[in-house]
This record gives sequence, structure tokens and C-alpha cells, in this order.
Amino acid sequence: MKALESAELVAACAAARAAHPVADGDLRFPVVALAEPGRSGPSAVRAAEVLVLERASGLLSEVLVDLATSAVVSWRDVPDAIPPLLFEECMVAITAVIADERWLGSMAARGITDLTNVQIDPWPPGYFGLPVDDGRRLARCVTYLRDSPTDNGYAHPVEGLLAVVNLATGEVVEVADHGAVPVPAASGRYGAADVGPLREGLRPLAITQPEGPSFSLDGNDISWLGWRLSFGVRPIEGLVLYDISYQGRPILHRAAIEEMVVPYGASSPNHWWKNAFDAGEWGLGRMIQSLSLGCDCLGEIRYADAVLPDEAGGARVVANAVCLHEEDYGVLWKHVDAWTGLDEVRRSRRMVISSVSTVGNYEYGFFWYLYLDGTIQLEVKLTGIMQTGACDPALTEAPDNGVIIAPGLWAPNHQHLFCARLDATVDGPGNSVEEIDVVGDGGTGIVARATLLTRESDAQRMADPAASRRWRIFNPATGAGYALVPQSPVTLLAGPDTWIAKRAGFATRSLWVTPDAPGERRPAGEYASQSRGGAGLPAWTAADRPIVDTDVVVWHTFGVSHLPRPEDWPVMPVEYAGFMLKPSGFFPRNPALDLPPPAGHCS
Repeated sequence: MKALESAELVAACAAARAAHPVADGDLRFPVVALAEPGRSGPSAVRAAEVLVLERASGLLSEVLVDLATSAVVSWRDVPDAIPPLLFEECMVAITAVIADERWLGSMAARGITDLTNVQIDPWPPGYFGLPVDDGRRLARCVTYLRDSPTDNGYAHPVEGLLAVVNLATGEVVEVADHGAVPVPAASGRYGAADVGPLREGLRPLAITQPEGPSFSLDGNDISWLGWRLSFGVRPIEGLVLYDISYQGRPILHRAAIEEMVVPYGASSPNHWWKNAFDAGEWGLGRMIQSLSLGCDCLGEIRYADAVLPDEAGGARVVANAVCLHEEDYGVLWKHVDAWTGLDEVRRSRRMVISSVSTVGNYEYGFFWYLYLDGTIQLEVKLTGIMQTGACDPALTEAPDNGVIIAPGLWAPNHQHLFCARLDATVDGPGNSVEEIDVVGDGGTGIVARATLLTRESDAQRMADPAASRRWRIFNPATGAGYALVPQSPVTLLAGPDTWIAKRAGFATRSLWVTPDAPGERRPAGEYASQSRGGAGLPAWTAADRPIVDTDVVVWHTFGVSHLPRPEDWPVMPVEYAGFMLKPSGFFPRNPALDLPPPAGHCS
């Protein structure tokens, strides 16, 4: 699938601008993406989806532009919808806060008058039914104080001070000061020059493929040892895989992280409202990073750039946004025959398609793996810097729901919840899903109990590690299937009456299954920013549609409940979360029997 080009993006924005009813409107384009092909194949018209914001009125419009003719194919205004936060408006918010007399007075009361190294982080405001939640596009802003421009500001939070900014006007609509707490003084620097003597004895590790990699890349199409697929980068979802097949047989039409939410479990004024939808409110693709050889990716690497909107109607190119390579993964299968001594072993390797997005203080690495036995895996790597709060340095326990990580510095307990959308085409169209539990029969027998999920109401399921629960997506016509195996079965801990549970209803279940339907693509609703709850999967599944032998979409929630550790400070070692899709009746026997034995001394 050919990726969106810079010239196409610019032309699409120009077409939308020319057709906008407010001729002199202050327009912004937070999202521009290639219109995706349906399950039946590419559309006859190559088109771009353009999201247009008229800043003064807040009018948001969805525009479809024919890229061949630059003609507007369709136009739909979306009343009351709020787009992801604009980078430009975040800068507006920062400038407004620093100039606000109320905020300046609170800073001065804390003894802070030199604003040279102040760091202000605008946050999505969420929605809580408060008077300030009146439909304006807002940001909640928290403050940190760096020692220098290169310092780690999260080591020095200015606790108890919060500002709310109207993003359309740049007006600070509210400043709340809940009382001063000493700003922690200890350094949180983590650069090589800041951490003392570096560890010795780490010798070079060279990964070479003198004959080149085993995969071929044609634009955004990949072919690797029986696998074929395409990939792209979209502003909201980030990295997306398309038309995944193995040995000519289809498995998935589309696979992506469609939404994620990070709810914080603290109750104090600077933290209780932090519930960021890092896809819907920010955009994982909008936050994608350039990757570096030998740092983010190691080996015989191929890269792909990402073309994204710059919000003003132009294009920006993120170089090396997607990394592609293959890596050794140990033993794939082995057996030593006790009678003959024959030792047969084959080594595993996997194809890696990865990207990294920086959303505020956290980094998220999205690593899709394809294996030689037909397995597909998504591994999310979480790293970066934790959210922090200040407290009395004499305390040895956090004053809220969290952990002391340095003198006078604590980090709140929180979750990272991801929702993968998997458009299934296992062995062709017409799929069903069954839940499989491994149970005892009351004696010594071990039974796989399979339950067919027939309607959407049946298919709102929770993981059960005690039963080794998994879900098998299968084609009733051929019997071929793939099993979704949870590896990080975490769901939302907030109570059902909380605003975050209403807004992130998808995260209350490990699995949802829906029939494929136009417009049903984001599990918390198309527009998560300042949403009021109920949209997305809870609304769609209320219809209780049948899901047997149809084009099904499988939604899987997984993640991490992060209890901070001192070892996570000042920068967090990678935490892993994800799932696997393993062939289950897709092949008649081990599909990796045909691998050649390793060269050398294996015999």
C-alpha cells in the first residue's frame, strides 16, 4: 500500500481550506491521513481524510479529498467534537500561564521569581462535570522547575499549583493554589555525563548479515519468508499493519493500537484528574520519533519515514520513523533422539516492525514481531520518566497513592491500558470467535472447554489466567484458526461510576468482539478529547449484533498496573506488555519443519 506523500497531504489541506465555509477562518489541520482500503480491497479513489478545526468557533469538520483531482468528495461538520491537542495551542497555553498574575503570585509565594527554567506541561483536561467543563477546548497545566535548560524537570515539581487555559483564546480561566510544598532539590539527571563512572567491561556486540536481510521491502510492502504485509503511520494510531498473510493465506486485514489511556490513582489536587488518552487526545503517530541505528535498532536495518500534518496545512516528515529488521530469537524447535543420538535443532528468528512515540514524560515502543512458525506478537515497551509529586522531605511514605522515589519526591500509582483492534480475516472472510478455558474434569483429566461467542453481549469478556483463557478466531468454512493469547491481562481499576470508567469503557473488559462496521474504529469513540463517556464500544455493542461467520473485529485490552519503584527513577527501565496470536488449527503440522539446519557444528 503506497503511503501518503507530502505533496498529497499539502494538496488535501489546500482543497479543504478552499472549500471551508469560513473563508477567512483561522484553520488548523490536526489530522490528515490516507483513507484506508476496505476488506474487499483498495478503493477506486485514492483519498485523504482531513480533520479541519476553525479555531475561533471550535467548528470541527471531517473532509474527504480525492488525491487525484484535489476535489472534496464529502464534508461533515461534527458539532461538539474536540480534536487532539494542537502543538501550537500547547505553546499558547504555556505562554499564557507564565504571564498570568495569579500564577506569578503563587510562584512568588513559593520564592520562585526567576522563570528562566520553569517547565509547564499542558495536559488534556479530561471531563468531570465541573463548572469549567463547559465545552471549551481546555488544557490543565502543571509546573516544574529545572535547575538548568538541560535538567530533568520532573525531579522538581511545583506541587499544589494548577492552571486551566482556554486553548482557543489563550485565556487562563482558572488558577488553583492548594498550598506550597518544598520543591525537591535532588537531581534527577540521567545522562552519561551526570551519573558518575560508567560501567566497564561492556564489549561490542556486532550483528551482521553479510548477504543482507531475508526480507524485501517495496515501498511500504514487506515480504519475509512466507509472510506478506503492508504498514503505515497514521496520526492517531501511529504504526498500523495491513493485509497480513502467511504462505498466501490471510490472517488479519488490519492491526493497530487504536486507543490507550493512562489513569492515575492519586487523589491530591495536582494528580486526581490525570487520565490521558495518549492516542485520542494526543496521537501516537503525531508523537512518533526518529530512530537511530545502534541505539533504537541494532542489526541490518531498513527504515521508513512518516509523513504527518504540521497543523497549519503543510507536511512534516519524520525520518526513520519505522524500523524494520530481523533478529535471532534462540531455539525454535529441538529434539535429541535417545535411541539414535540424532540431534535436530532449528533456530528461531523474527521480523521486527517497530516505532517509538514520546507522549509527554513517557516513551512507548510498539514492536510487532512475525515468527517463522506463523506466530504474530505485539510487544509494547514502556520507558521514559514517571509522573512525580512533591512532599515533605521528612516523609518516608508517600502522602497519596504512590511511592517515595527520592527525598521529597513521590510517584503516583497508575495504569497504562492499550486497546488493540484486530480486523480478522483468518483464512478468508467470515470468521467466528470462541473462548477456550483449560479446566479439570474433577479427576485427573484436563479439558479445553470451548464456548462460541454468538452475539456482542456474549463477547465482553475478562481474561482468566487461572484457566489459561484465550480466544480462538476461526473460519467456520475451513476450520483454520488463530488463538489470541493474553500476556498482560490488565483492565481498568477505577470504579464504574467514575468519569474515567465512563470515558474509557473499552478498558473495563479484556475482550470485545464486534461485526465490522463503517465508522467504528476507535474504542472510546472517534473523539476522546473532553469526551463525556459512553461512546465507542459500549455504545456500539448495545445493539447486540450477531458475530458468527461474519467479518469480525476483535478488540483486546492489555497493559500495566504500574506501582512505582525507586529503581524506576530517574528514568524507567523498559516495562513490557502485549499479546500473541498463535496459529491454532491453521496448519496441519509444525510449519517450521522446512527450515534448514543451522550452518556450523549443529549435527
